[in-house]
Amino acid sequence: MRLRLALTASSLLVAACASAAHAGPGDRLSVDGHGTVAADGTVTVSGTYRCLDDSDGPVFVSSTLVQRERSAGIGGTRAVCDGRPRTWSHSAVVKEPAYRAGAARVKATLTQLTPAGSLGLPLPGFVATRDSAVTLR
Repeated sequence: MRLRLALTASSLLVAACASAAHAGPGDRLSVDGHGTVAADGTVTVSGTYRCLDDSDGPVFVSSTLVQRERSAGIGGTRAVCDGRPRTWSHSAVVKEPAYRAGAARVKATLTQLTPAGSLGLPLPGFVATRDSAVTLR
């Protein structure tokens, strides 16, 4: 019985994650073409977003930096969904192995958490995603 419940719950989560969360024609996300890497390992990436509606649940902007085999989440912030273009910037100290100046990729996601099911547990839905080449300086 526990196994069946776990499989059902995981199936629902996978299905919810794969769906869009009320993505509208005005929702968008971009990544700036460059980021920075400091001597202490602090990496900063940035971009812009626009979302129109967060009435079904909070919306977040998250970013992951990929360089060679290295991949790390650089940050996440709550989005303000008022239809106006807004900027986002995420920084994190990443060491061992540290990122280096040069070519990399940023995978950014605008995600909405929407209550679902009889328990009202928040499930993620993707409003917008972007996978962009960047240059770390």
